[in-house]
Amino acid sequence: MRALLIANPKATSTSRRARDILVRALTGDLDVQTAETQRRGHATELAWQAAEEGYDVVIALGGDGTVNEVINGLLTNGPSPDLPALVVLPSGSANVFARALGLPNDPVAAARAVLEAIRAGRYRSVGLAAASLPEGAQRYFTFNAGVGFDAEVVREVERRRVNGAKADPSLYVRTALRHFFSSADRKHPAITMELPGRPAKSGLFLAFVSNTAPWTYMGRVPVNPSPRANFSRGLDVFGMQSMDVLPMLGGLSQMMLARSRPVQGRHVLNVHDAAEVTLRAERPVAFQLDGDYLGEQESITFRSVPKAIRIVI
Repeated sequence: MRALLIANPKATSTSRRARDILVRALTGDLDVQTAETQRRGHATELAWQAAEEGYDVVIALGGDGTVNEVINGLLTNGPSPDLPALVVLPSGSANVFARALGLPNDPVAAARAVLEAIRAGRYRSVGLAAASLPEGAQRYFTFNAGVGFDAEVVREVERRRVNGAKADPSLYVRTALRHFFSSADRKHPAITMELPGRPAKSGLFLAFVSNTAPWTYMGRVPVNPSPRANFSRGLDVFGMQSMDVLPMLGGLSQMMLARSRPVQGRHVLNVHDAAEVTLRAERPVAFQLDGDYLGEQESITFRSVPKAIRIVI
């Protein structure tokens, strides 16, 4: 089988030597070609080209951002059974998608699991989610999207990483706390949630759209606002109608401790298994997909895409 390995050389936990070891391990079962990403969006181009050239497998070696780009490249023309299967080898700081699939959070251990699956001919078709913007653009995502405060934190983290900060859980915690107490708008909610056939819910400061659980990890600890979210179902949504300290602390503690039920509270909104949800804002608000900041938007429609892609697992 022909395989293209798309590697992010800036991924946080994989050196070139480790990557070469992975390639040698895979070569016994696959005809592997390697391509390194050179800029943001390059993995999307490489994956699209692999699909056009009829590769059997595309291997994403990187973090969640690299995986997201690869998937968007494979699905440029939409889901199809003729597309290459996807292999995920985690080497980022969180690796939420790979861990949600049940893969080890280590590229070498994950490669062993993948090789076993390849030899057994084992695949899994998983559902994804797609975000549609007013100008007609569409972007698939694997595990979460965020609108509002969460995306503002992602934006600040990206700025700090450009300036040399190391991507680890403590960076997100420090950035979130600093932003919450110094610059976040905690008085004027801007977001309204709309679901087909239901009354609109307004007054949201933030909203998380989940395609699976958990929403993310803080080191080894899962952060789980919508624990019922699953690749085989629709979308789950979590929203907050207060940015006061106590409701936010209560929500966060439930996300990290109450693993089996959604966050509860007077200021909390939960939606489970939705085929489609639209988030509108009174002003441009920050927006992220799979931990990748994508600017500010006033309207985004999210929809579930069942069995969108084949994963070797």
